[in-house]
Amino acid sequence: MRNTLGDLNNYLFEQLERLNDDELTEDELEREINKSETVIKVADMIVKNGELALKVWKHGSEQGVNQTLKLPTLFEVK
Repeated sequence: MRNTLGDLNNYLFEQLERLNDDELTEDELEREINKSETVIKVADMIVKNGELALKVWKHGSEQGVNQTLKLPTLFEVK
């Protein structure tokens, strides 16, 4: 996994696909559910961090200090 919101989005969809795997045993499904709950918590923190970084960047733009401030790599589009 890289470190962009697009990468996070892809990872979340991959996790969703694993949860929808009809060949999982009950134990495997339970592990995937537990893993998903943890992934959701981490993803939520990443999104909140991204929101804060974007607010800081926007504030810098409004104040005219972003000539040297790059948008965080979290927001890269490939």
